[in-house]
Amino acid sequence: MSPINKTKSSAKTTIQDVAKIAGVSKMTVSRVLNNDEKVSDKTRAKVQQAADQLNYRPNISARRLASSKSYFIGLLYENPSEGGYVSQFMMSALKSCRQRGYHLVVDECEGTQAEKLKITRDLVEETRVDGVILLPPFCNNIDILNELKLLNIPYVRVSPDVELTLSPFVCMDDYQAAYEMTNLLIDKGHKDIGFIIGHPDVGASRLRYQGFLDAMRSKKLNIPPEFIEQGMFSYKSALGAAKTLLTQDNRPSAIFASNDDMAAAVVSVANSLGLNVPKDLSVVGYDDTPLATTIWPHITTVKQPINAMAETAIALLTSGQMDKLAGDNLSNLRHVLDFELKERDSTTEFT
Repeated sequence: MSPINKTKSSAKTTIQDVAKIAGVSKMTVSRVLNNDEKVSDKTRAKVQQAADQLNYRPNISARRLASSKSYFIGLLYENPSEGGYVSQFMMSALKSCRQRGYHLVVDECEGTQAEKLKITRDLVEETRVDGVILLPPFCNNIDILNELKLLNIPYVRVSPDVELTLSPFVCMDDYQAAYEMTNLLIDKGHKDIGFIIGHPDVGASRLRYQGFLDAMRSKKLNIPPEFIEQGMFSYKSALGAAKTLLTQDNRPSAIFASNDDMAAAVVSVANSLGLNVPKDLSVVGYDDTPLATTIWPHITTVKQPINAMAETAIALLTSGQMDKLAGDNLSNLRHVLDFELKERDSTTEFT
């Protein structure tokens, strides 16, 4: 197939136009748009290239009438304080849905447990979503999981830490990432390291904290209780935590914050106290959201594969793989993605 140039979008573009340019049947185009695994990668690429040329977008209403699917995927989240993480995940999920001919329906679940259950039921019953993605800490809400089971709706959880055999989930190794990030600080000569814990309802908070503790203990380094502060994954919550850590007589030479929002707060408080980052204080974060490279100095952080996690969750819900992932086989349910340490300007050698 010769290289394709972009053409002007047309509201009249049909599936037949895509089939003609790709040199395949309308049925084949339909199979590609519906993520049929029986289509070869070569044919799929031709169809997607043709659809891209024509800027073709499937008619969702027509597709819904022609099948039992709604072509809607729901996304439920509960912790708006972690804005950078939620926003990045949402945008990646939105893009992945669009590429697969689906729409993303996002709902924030706040309030009482009864209100959260109602929001979940309304999403499923009124929107007729084909599947649901649950972000932390919502992914650990057993009542919600049971409700989705009763509603017979497939769901994928992101970074859960309870009932791991209930559904497929995507995650990264938060414990190991925190362990390695702590070792990065230790290798730079830091022995007095403070830590700001994330939201207590989020399983990843506990894993990151444990990774930090075990890395320190493995090098037989002391962890004074006053070097540990509780945060909520929000910038605001870390302002007080950072001030407490940095106004002690024996302050830490480095602080590990459990996400980038809180790490940014540490940098802000340090500057307000006349401390230079990283000369007087090294700071590391977690997630590698855009904020990490928006402020100065750029934050050393753990690059969590947020985009890949969103893409994997959407792929599981739209490619017909869910039936194959049923049962208690964790090798089928557990999708663990790689992380990376991003060393930037907020850390330096301690002398």
